[in-house]
Amino acid sequence: METVEFGAWRAKEHVLWEALWNQAAGPIALVDLSGRHLDVNPALCDLLGYDRETLLHLSPVEITYPGDYAMERETINSLIREEIDGFSSEKRLLRSDGRAVLMLVNSSLIRAPDGSPEMIVSQFHDITARRESERLWQQTLVNTPVGVASTDLAGRLSEANGKFCELVGLRRQELLGQPFTDLIYNGDQARVEALQTEFREGSIDTSTIEIRLRHRDGHTLWVLGRLGLVRGLEELPAYVVGQYEPIGDDTQLSEERLAELTRMALHDPLTEVANRSLLGDRFQQELCTLSKAGGVLLVLLVDLDGFKEVNDQYGHDAGDEILRAAARELSNVVRSGDTVARIGGDEFVVLAYLTNQGEAIKLRARVEQRLNTATSIAGGRIRVTASVGMSTTRDPSTSYSDLKNEADQDMYIRKHNLPSSTRTSGQLRIRRRGPY
Repeated sequence: METVEFGAWRAKEHVLWEALWNQAAGPIALVDLSGRHLDVNPALCDLLGYDRETLLHLSPVEITYPGDYAMERETINSLIREEIDGFSSEKRLLRSDGRAVLMLVNSSLIRAPDGSPEMIVSQFHDITARRESERLWQQTLVNTPVGVASTDLAGRLSEANGKFCELVGLRRQELLGQPFTDLIYNGDQARVEALQTEFREGSIDTSTIEIRLRHRDGHTLWVLGRLGLVRGLEELPAYVVGQYEPIGDDTQLSEERLAELTRMALHDPLTEVANRSLLGDRFQQELCTLSKAGGVLLVLLVDLDGFKEVNDQYGHDAGDEILRAAARELSNVVRSGDTVARIGGDEFVVLAYLTNQGEAIKLRARVEQRLNTATSIAGGRIRVTASVGMSTTRDPSTSYSDLKNEADQDMYIRKHNLPSSTRTSGQLRIRRRGPY
């Protein structure tokens, strides 16, 4: 009876192994001690575009890109002698169509029950997209016309492009690892250190600052820095990327020119309302007001209906006119202390600090009414319609992303459920008085 049960267990174990082998999402190969394929799973066949029989007749060397690492006899012997437990390598594999894919290969030795070496199992991870993304970032970094540098959370430089090296007169190798504040004129270091603390704590995501950098030869250079926080997989701060553009020679700019450059850095160039950077700064200011005085912080997310259709039918010039008109109407309906920002495409945000929820509801109603009436643009009359989502909070610890997401959900509900009497057909209506 025991023999029958043991045999049944072994048969069940074999079925489970077959299922795991055939259904595993990751490519796997079994290789004998001479470096030939013993078996390959369906995922590896799909990756390389070969059927199983063909792939078993090809050695690892034959499907490896010329010049890349292939499993060598000495490596196998090191596994057998237990000098190494396994090994990893990055290499390009050749598909049946001749295209190369970059793989991370992890290999280890499998031993028989008596301890003798039996075979090698190799698991493959496709890292082609990751490497292409890294190369895209490197090319963007190299070719961007302004200085770009990144720092870790301790404020030490982790990357710098050629333009940034030119600004400070140092080579990339000399910059990496040193504190960024060492490159800054003493009088500006305290402001940069304060910003680094805010980025490290995750209390801000973007900022703009004018500072003086010290060149290797000793002279100072005024630059406009646009800084952005990059978060890791768990949404925790990881590092800060900055773009640095000269805004003067060796002396400070006039107040008028500096104000002009600052405005350009903080406003949308098409509509002249706030951009994301300024919106982020204003949001932090309003949270401080909320924590001290109470009240309600309001976020309105405004989406222009049918904007793509207008662009397709009348062209981008007409679309730009619509965006400018919408920004103008929003700016005219809110209070002077409120913030109107364009966050991309045909989306706008209104940020307002109010004393109570009733005022928030009234402001939303005024915005909806203003954006659903005819307005003048060059060349004709236009009727802009929009969906407006709303979110509010009394909690000063609320994040902007949470409020925006709530407003986005509210906007979606209203876009699809408003009575027909209060909405148009879903497209912008233009009565043309002449060609655009």
